[in-house]
Amino acid sequence: MFPIVSGNTATPAGNKEGIFGFGHDGGWASTTNLVSNTGVVGSDVAGVAGATPRNQPGACEYGGDKGIFAYGTGTTPKVNMSNLVSNTGVVASDGPNVGTGRWCSSGGCAYGGDKGIFAYGNWTGGTTYWNGSNKVSNGGVVASDTAGVGTARYATSSCEYGEDKGIFVFGEGGGYARNMSNLVSNTGVVSADQSGVGTARYYATACSYGAPPKDKGIFSYGSYGSVTNLVANTGIVQSDTTAVGTARSSMAATQYGGDKALWGFGGSTSDINKISNAGVVAADTSTVATSRSSTGACSFN
Repeated sequence: MFPIVSGNTATPAGNKEGIFGFGHDGGWASTTNLVSNTGVVGSDVAGVAGATPRNQPGACEYGGDKGIFAYGTGTTPKVNMSNLVSNTGVVASDGPNVGTGRWCSSGGCAYGGDKGIFAYGNWTGGTTYWNGSNKVSNGGVVASDTAGVGTARYATSSCEYGEDKGIFVFGEGGGYARNMSNLVSNTGVVSADQSGVGTARYYATACSYGAPPKDKGIFSYGSYGSVTNLVANTGIVQSDTTAVGTARSSMAATQYGGDKALWGFGGSTSDINKISNAGVVAADTSTVATSRSSTGACSFN
């Protein structure tokens, strides 16, 4: 007789560890903090030489087990370089400048299982917004600008869903908060605006969760209210539910453990909130990291 083994006992492949990087801690930072496969945030790691300190970068996974930070603002506003993250969490020095430099959360997410995309942002300052995108190959190469789709805005939030697709939601454009969404197909095509659901806001945080990996998504916090919105594995954004933990904006989020997520930092804290593989958000947990806001985050390994 062979032993009976439950199909739910194996650890899902991919997205086992995560990384928070860059941000603002009273000055521009290139500091990083690794996240273990049990959701423990490590102590500060000094930024690598040749990595431009900045805040509000986008970040996403690529290649199935690696990550990338791109864009943001620092001493030079609206930069367009990128920094690759190896499958052991080592951040590389600046890569080549590609695409339109921008800041204010040029959101990023994976698609197609092994590629990524950055989209939206603020590109000349004040009230000038962008709705273009830049794809990231499975080798970590950032492509030139793709023509914009949907409402131009900044401070969007983005994550994966349905295992190989992505979604951008919320943001600020035209002088007020938005709550529409734009889906990303498994070939990296961004859709037209979808009708808004939930409280319009910007600077929210987002992450995928669930088994299989990146099956569903979750958005929370931001500029208005302490609410959460789940994203089904079909890309449908659910209505508001009351959020758990301290409400704040300019956070970042990453997957860990293959099927779970956590978000953290933002405001003047380094606290995190874990999200189970059923989408349940836990109370605040303190970390050993330095408090900062406007970081980027993604998973690797």
